[in-house]
Amino acid sequence: MTHLQAGLSPETLEKAKVELKENPDTLHQDIQEVRDMIITRPDIGFLRTEDAFILRFLRARKFNHFEAFRLLAQYFEYRQQNLDMFKNLKPTDPGIKQALKDGFPGVLSNLDKYGRRILLLFAANWDQSRYTFVDILRAILLSLETMIEDPELQVNGFILIIDWSNFTFKQASRLTPSMLRLAIEGLQDSFPARFGGIHFVNQPWYIHALYTVIRPFLKDKTRKRIFMHGNNLNCLHQLIHPEILPSELGGMMPPYDMGTWARALLDHAYDEEADYCPESYTLSVQDLEKDLEKDLSPKTMKRSQSVVEAGLLKRPDKVTSQEDNMKPLLALD
Repeated sequence: MTHLQAGLSPETLEKAKVELKENPDTLHQDIQEVRDMIITRPDIGFLRTEDAFILRFLRARKFNHFEAFRLLAQYFEYRQQNLDMFKNLKPTDPGIKQALKDGFPGVLSNLDKYGRRILLLFAANWDQSRYTFVDILRAILLSLETMIEDPELQVNGFILIIDWSNFTFKQASRLTPSMLRLAIEGLQDSFPARFGGIHFVNQPWYIHALYTVIRPFLKDKTRKRIFMHGNNLNCLHQLIHPEILPSELGGMMPPYDMGTWARALLDHAYDEEADYCPESYTLSVQDLEKDLEKDLSPKTMKRSQSVVEAGLLKRPDKVTSQEDNMKPLLALD
Protein backbone atom coordinates (compact mmCIF):
# COMPACT_ATOMS: atom_id res chain seq x y z
CA MET A 1 0.00 0.00 0.00
CA THR A 2 1.34 3.43 -0.94
CA HIS A 3 0.79 6.69 0.95
CA LEU A 4 -1.89 7.55 -1.64
CA GLN A 5 -3.99 4.68 -0.28
CA ALA A 6 -3.44 5.55 3.38
CA GLY A 7 -7.01 6.76 3.88
CA LEU A 8 -8.62 3.50 2.79
CA SER A 9 -9.90 0.76 5.09
CA PRO A 10 -8.80 -2.84 4.36
CA GLU A 11 -12.27 -3.56 2.93
CA THR A 12 -12.12 -0.56 0.62
CA LEU A 13 -8.57 -1.39 -0.45
CA GLU A 14 -9.80 -4.80 -1.58
CA LYS A 15 -12.78 -3.22 -3.32
CA ALA A 16 -10.49 -0.80 -5.16
CA LYS A 17 -8.34 -3.71 -6.29
CA VAL A 18 -11.20 -5.93 -7.46
CA GLU A 19 -13.70 -3.41 -8.84
CA LEU A 20 -11.46 -0.56 -9.98
CA LYS A 21 -8.30 -2.50 -10.90
CA GLU A 22 -6.25 -0.32 -8.55
CA ASN A 23 -2.74 -1.74 -8.16
CA PRO A 24 -0.44 -0.19 -5.52
CA ASP A 25 2.60 -1.44 -7.43
CA THR A 26 1.73 0.59 -10.54
CA LEU A 27 -0.17 3.48 -8.95
CA HIS A 28 2.46 6.15 -9.57
CA GLN A 29 2.96 4.93 -13.12
CA ASP A 30 -0.80 5.06 -13.75
CA ILE A 31 -0.94 8.64 -12.46
CA GLN A 32 2.06 9.70 -14.56
CA GLU A 33 0.55 8.25 -17.74
CA VAL A 34 -2.53 10.43 -17.23
CA ARG A 35 -0.36 13.45 -16.43
CA ASP A 36 1.68 12.91 -19.60
CA MET A 37 -1.49 13.35 -21.71
CA ILE A 38 -1.98 16.93 -20.51
CA ILE A 39 0.30 18.22 -23.24
CA THR A 40 -2.25 17.04 -25.83
CA ARG A 41 -4.77 19.66 -24.64
CA PRO A 42 -2.96 23.03 -24.62
CA ASP A 43 -6.37 24.74 -24.86
CA ILE A 44 -7.20 23.75 -21.29
CA GLY A 45 -5.70 25.14 -18.12
CA PHE A 46 -5.04 22.16 -15.85
CA LEU A 47 -4.92 24.01 -12.55
CA ARG A 48 -4.25 20.93 -10.42
CA THR A 49 -2.07 17.99 -11.42
CA GLU A 50 -0.86 16.55 -8.10
CA ASP A 51 -0.92 12.79 -7.60
CA ALA A 52 -3.86 12.64 -5.20
CA PHE A 53 -5.99 14.82 -7.46
CA ILE A 54 -5.35 12.75 -10.60
CA LEU A 55 -5.96 9.56 -8.62
CA ARG A 56 -9.63 10.42 -8.04
CA PHE A 57 -10.16 10.58 -11.82
CA LEU A 58 -8.50 7.19 -12.29
CA ARG A 59 -10.78 5.72 -9.65
CA ALA A 60 -13.83 7.27 -11.28
CA ARG A 61 -12.94 5.56 -14.57
CA LYS A 62 -11.66 2.24 -13.21
CA PHE A 63 -8.06 3.02 -14.08
CA ASN A 64 -8.66 3.37 -17.80
CA HIS A 65 -5.96 5.94 -18.50
CA PHE A 66 -7.57 7.50 -21.55
CA GLU A 67 -11.02 7.76 -19.96
CA ALA A 68 -9.52 9.17 -16.77
CA PHE A 69 -7.68 11.83 -18.74
CA ARG A 70 -10.79 12.68 -20.75
CA LEU A 71 -12.71 13.18 -17.51
CA LEU A 72 -9.88 15.31 -16.11
CA ALA A 73 -9.90 17.46 -19.25
CA GLN A 74 -13.68 17.82 -19.16
CA TYR A 75 -13.53 18.79 -15.49
CA PHE A 76 -11.38 21.83 -16.25
CA GLU A 77 -12.99 22.56 -19.62
CA TYR A 78 -16.43 22.74 -17.97
CA ARG A 79 -15.08 25.26 -15.50
CA GLN A 80 -13.47 27.32 -18.26
CA GLN A 81 -16.68 27.38 -20.27
CA ASN A 82 -18.85 28.34 -17.27
CA LEU A 83 -16.65 30.82 -15.44
CA ASP A 84 -19.53 32.65 -13.75
CA MET A 85 -20.68 29.43 -12.09
CA PHE A 86 -17.35 28.99 -10.34
CA LYS A 87 -16.78 32.55 -9.18
CA ASN A 88 -16.93 32.69 -5.38
CA LEU A 89 -17.74 28.97 -5.15
CA LYS A 90 -17.96 29.06 -1.36
CA PRO A 91 -20.65 28.14 1.16
CA THR A 92 -20.95 31.82 2.12
CA ASP A 93 -21.87 32.91 -1.42
CA PRO A 94 -25.43 34.25 -0.94
CA GLY A 95 -27.10 32.07 -3.57
CA ILE A 96 -25.23 28.94 -2.56
CA LYS A 97 -25.95 29.62 1.11
CA GLN A 98 -29.70 29.95 0.52
CA ALA A 99 -29.73 26.69 -1.46
CA LEU A 100 -27.71 24.86 1.20
CA LYS A 101 -30.01 26.02 4.00
CA ASP A 102 -33.01 24.64 2.07
CA GLY A 103 -31.33 21.25 1.82
CA PHE A 104 -29.73 21.45 -1.64
CA PRO A 105 -28.23 19.02 -1.13
CA GLY A 106 -29.17 17.11 1.98
CA VAL A 107 -26.51 14.68 3.11
CA LEU A 108 -27.34 11.69 5.29
CA SER A 109 -24.97 11.10 8.19
CA ASN A 110 -24.93 7.31 7.69
CA LEU A 111 -23.49 5.46 4.72
CA ASP A 112 -25.32 2.65 2.96
CA LYS A 113 -24.15 -0.96 3.25
CA TYR A 114 -21.72 -0.44 0.37
CA GLY A 115 -20.07 2.57 2.00
CA ARG A 116 -21.75 5.08 -0.29
CA ARG A 117 -22.73 8.57 0.84
CA ILE A 118 -26.42 9.36 0.30
CA LEU A 119 -27.46 12.77 -1.00
CA LEU A 120 -31.08 13.92 -0.75
CA LEU A 121 -32.93 16.56 -2.72
CA PHE A 122 -36.42 17.57 -1.61
CA ALA A 123 -37.36 19.31 -4.85
CA ALA A 124 -40.34 21.26 -3.50
CA ASN A 125 -38.02 23.20 -1.18
CA TRP A 126 -36.75 25.23 -4.14
CA ASP A 127 -37.75 28.83 -3.41
CA GLN A 128 -37.42 30.39 -6.85
CA SER A 129 -37.81 33.89 -5.43
CA ARG A 130 -34.61 33.51 -3.40
CA TYR A 131 -32.15 31.57 -5.57
CA THR A 132 -31.82 30.04 -9.03
CA PHE A 133 -31.43 26.52 -10.34
CA VAL A 134 -27.80 27.37 -11.06
CA ASP A 135 -27.34 28.26 -7.38
CA ILE A 136 -28.62 24.77 -6.52
CA LEU A 137 -26.21 23.21 -9.02
CA ARG A 138 -23.33 25.25 -7.59
CA ALA A 139 -24.25 24.14 -4.05
CA ILE A 140 -24.27 20.50 -5.17
CA LEU A 141 -20.92 20.80 -6.97
CA LEU A 142 -19.38 22.54 -3.97
CA SER A 143 -20.66 19.79 -1.69
CA LEU A 144 -19.29 17.08 -3.96
CA GLU A 145 -15.92 18.83 -4.08
CA THR A 146 -15.88 18.70 -0.29
CA MET A 147 -16.91 15.07 0.00
CA ILE A 148 -14.72 13.71 -2.81
CA GLU A 149 -11.67 14.61 -0.72
CA ASP A 150 -12.50 11.46 1.25
CA PRO A 151 -10.69 8.56 -0.50
CA GLU A 152 -13.31 6.13 0.81
CA LEU A 153 -15.96 7.96 -1.23
CA GLN A 154 -13.70 8.08 -4.28
CA VAL A 155 -13.89 4.29 -4.28
CA ASN A 156 -17.38 3.66 -2.87
CA GLY A 157 -19.24 6.56 -4.48
CA PHE A 158 -22.60 8.20 -3.91
CA ILE A 159 -26.33 7.63 -4.07
CA LEU A 160 -28.75 10.42 -5.01
CA ILE A 161 -32.40 10.41 -3.94
CA ILE A 162 -34.77 13.08 -5.29
CA ASP A 163 -38.16 13.40 -3.62
CA TRP A 164 -40.56 15.21 -5.96
CA SER A 165 -43.43 15.43 -3.45
CA ASN A 166 -45.36 18.71 -3.84
CA PHE A 167 -43.07 19.89 -6.65
CA THR A 168 -45.38 22.04 -8.73
CA PHE A 169 -45.78 22.36 -12.46
CA LYS A 170 -44.79 26.02 -12.12
CA GLN A 171 -41.52 25.03 -10.46
CA ALA A 172 -40.90 22.38 -13.12
CA SER A 173 -41.40 24.96 -15.89
CA ARG A 174 -38.18 26.65 -14.76
CA LEU A 175 -36.17 23.51 -15.55
CA THR A 176 -35.32 24.37 -19.14
CA PRO A 177 -33.47 21.92 -21.42
CA SER A 178 -30.33 24.05 -21.37
CA MET A 179 -30.30 24.21 -17.56
CA LEU A 180 -30.77 20.45 -17.33
CA ARG A 181 -28.02 19.92 -19.85
CA LEU A 182 -25.74 22.17 -17.80
CA ALA A 183 -26.36 19.95 -14.77
CA ILE A 184 -25.78 16.75 -16.75
CA GLU A 185 -22.50 18.05 -18.13
CA GLY A 186 -21.37 19.11 -14.67
CA LEU A 187 -22.29 15.93 -12.83
CA GLN A 188 -22.17 13.11 -15.37
CA ASP A 189 -19.43 14.23 -17.75
CA SER A 190 -17.15 16.51 -15.72
CA PHE A 191 -16.90 15.31 -12.13
CA PRO A 192 -14.86 12.38 -10.73
CA ALA A 193 -17.60 10.77 -8.66
CA ARG A 194 -19.09 7.29 -8.91
CA PHE A 195 -22.88 7.40 -8.68
CA GLY A 196 -24.26 4.00 -7.80
CA GLY A 197 -27.89 5.01 -8.21
CA ILE A 198 -30.24 7.94 -8.79
CA HIS A 199 -33.65 7.38 -7.24
CA PHE A 200 -36.80 9.37 -8.06
CA VAL A 201 -39.67 9.09 -5.59
CA ASN A 202 -43.15 10.61 -5.73
CA GLN A 203 -42.49 12.05 -9.16
CA PRO A 204 -45.49 13.62 -11.01
CA TRP A 205 -46.20 13.08 -14.70
CA TYR A 206 -44.38 16.24 -15.77
CA ILE A 207 -41.15 14.97 -14.25
CA HIS A 208 -41.49 11.89 -16.46
CA ALA A 209 -41.91 14.31 -19.38
CA LEU A 210 -38.75 16.19 -18.38
CA TYR A 211 -36.88 12.92 -18.15
CA THR A 212 -37.72 12.13 -21.77
CA VAL A 213 -36.13 15.47 -22.70
CA ILE A 214 -32.84 14.79 -20.94
CA ARG A 215 -32.67 11.06 -21.67
CA PRO A 216 -30.78 11.45 -24.98
CA PHE A 217 -28.01 13.30 -23.11
CA LEU A 218 -27.50 10.51 -20.58
CA LYS A 219 -24.96 7.77 -20.99
CA ASP A 220 -26.31 4.22 -21.09
CA LYS A 221 -24.64 3.48 -17.75
CA THR A 222 -26.36 6.50 -16.19
CA ARG A 223 -29.77 5.50 -17.59
CA LYS A 224 -29.45 2.04 -16.08
CA ARG A 225 -28.84 3.59 -12.66
CA ILE A 226 -31.93 5.79 -12.64
CA PHE A 227 -34.84 4.26 -10.74
CA MET A 228 -38.38 5.67 -10.94
CA HIS A 229 -40.12 4.51 -7.76
CA GLY A 230 -43.20 6.75 -7.82
CA ASN A 231 -44.93 6.40 -4.46
CA ASN A 232 -43.73 2.82 -3.98
CA LEU A 233 -41.25 3.34 -1.14
CA ASN A 234 -40.98 -0.39 -0.58
CA CYS A 235 -39.22 -0.54 -3.93
CA LEU A 236 -36.72 2.07 -2.68
CA HIS A 237 -36.23 0.15 0.56
CA GLN A 238 -35.22 -2.96 -1.35
CA LEU A 239 -32.17 -1.03 -2.53
CA ILE A 240 -31.52 1.28 0.43
CA HIS A 241 -32.30 -0.02 3.90
CA PRO A 242 -34.91 2.09 5.73
CA GLU A 243 -32.74 1.95 8.87
CA ILE A 244 -30.65 4.83 7.49
CA LEU A 245 -33.42 6.79 5.73
CA PRO A 246 -35.42 9.68 7.23
CA SER A 247 -39.11 9.29 7.93
CA GLU A 248 -40.07 11.32 4.83
CA LEU A 249 -38.78 8.39 2.77
CA GLY A 250 -40.45 5.77 4.94
CA GLY A 251 -37.29 5.28 6.95
CA MET A 252 -36.61 4.69 10.63
CA MET A 253 -34.62 7.88 11.21
CA PRO A 254 -36.21 11.18 12.34
CA PRO A 255 -37.36 13.70 9.71
CA TYR A 256 -34.39 15.15 7.88
CA ASP A 257 -33.14 18.48 9.19
CA MET A 258 -32.61 20.55 6.03
CA GLY A 259 -29.91 22.66 7.67
CA THR A 260 -27.70 19.76 8.77
CA TRP A 261 -25.22 19.82 5.89
CA ALA A 262 -25.40 23.62 5.59
CA ARG A 263 -24.37 23.99 9.24
CA ALA A 264 -21.45 21.61 8.66
CA LEU A 265 -20.17 23.74 5.78
CA LEU A 266 -21.04 27.19 7.13
CA ASP A 267 -20.33 26.79 10.84
CA HIS A 268 -20.79 30.19 12.52
CA ALA A 269 -21.80 31.82 9.22
CA TYR A 270 -25.00 29.77 9.11
CA ASP A 271 -27.06 32.38 10.97
CA GLU A 272 -25.56 35.42 9.28
CA GLU A 273 -27.97 37.15 6.92
CA ALA A 274 -26.97 38.43 3.49
CA ASP A 275 -28.96 40.27 0.86
CA TYR A 276 -29.27 38.41 -2.41
CA CYS A 277 -31.20 39.14 -5.59
CA PRO A 278 -31.40 36.01 -7.75
CA GLU A 279 -32.38 38.10 -10.78
CA SER A 280 -28.87 39.54 -10.91
CA TYR A 281 -27.46 36.09 -11.51
CA THR A 282 -30.38 35.00 -13.67
CA LEU A 283 -29.35 37.54 -16.30
CA SER A 284 -26.03 35.79 -16.81
CA VAL A 285 -27.80 32.42 -16.75
CA GLN A 286 -30.12 33.58 -19.52
CA ASP A 287 -27.13 34.61 -21.60
CA LEU A 288 -25.67 31.18 -20.96
CA GLU A 289 -28.93 29.55 -22.02
CA LYS A 290 -28.81 31.37 -25.37
CA ASP A 291 -25.33 29.99 -26.01
CA LEU A 292 -26.31 26.49 -24.94
CA GLU A 293 -29.49 26.43 -27.01
CA LYS A 294 -27.37 26.93 -30.15
CA ASP A 295 -25.82 23.54 -29.59
CA LEU A 296 -28.19 21.10 -27.90
CA SER A 297 -27.74 18.12 -30.21
CA PRO A 298 -26.97 14.64 -28.84
CA LYS A 299 -23.93 14.63 -31.13
CA THR A 300 -22.50 17.61 -29.30
CA MET A 301 -23.30 16.04 -25.94
CA LYS A 302 -21.41 12.93 -26.93
CA ARG A 303 -18.41 15.03 -27.94
CA SER A 304 -18.37 17.11 -24.86
CA GLN A 305 -18.80 14.27 -22.50
CA SER A 306 -11.41 23.52 -1.21
CA VAL A 307 -11.57 21.25 1.27
CA VAL A 308 -11.04 19.05 4.29
CA GLU A 309 -11.99 15.57 5.50
CA ALA A 310 -14.34 15.76 8.47
CA GLY A 311 -16.22 13.42 10.77
CA LEU A 312 -19.19 13.45 8.38
CA LEU A 313 -17.05 11.87 5.69
CA LYS A 314 -15.85 8.91 7.73
CA ARG A 315 -17.35 5.45 7.72
CA PRO A 316 -19.51 5.09 10.83
CA ASP A 317 -19.24 1.95 12.94
CA LYS A 318 -22.97 2.12 13.65
CA VAL A 319 -26.06 4.01 12.66
CA THR A 320 -25.87 7.42 14.31
CA SER A 321 -27.94 10.58 14.47
CA GLN A 322 -27.52 13.41 12.00
CA GLU A 323 -25.91 15.71 14.56
CA ASP A 324 -23.49 13.05 15.87
CA ASN A 325 -21.87 12.58 12.47
CA MET A 326 -21.82 16.27 11.63
CA LYS A 327 -18.95 16.92 14.07
CA PRO A 328 -16.36 18.22 13.67
CA LEU A 329 -17.82 20.84 11.39
CA LEU A 330 -16.25 21.81 8.11
CA ALA A 331 -14.88 25.31 7.68
CA LEU A 332 -14.07 26.38 4.12
CA ASP A 333 -12.21 29.59 3.42
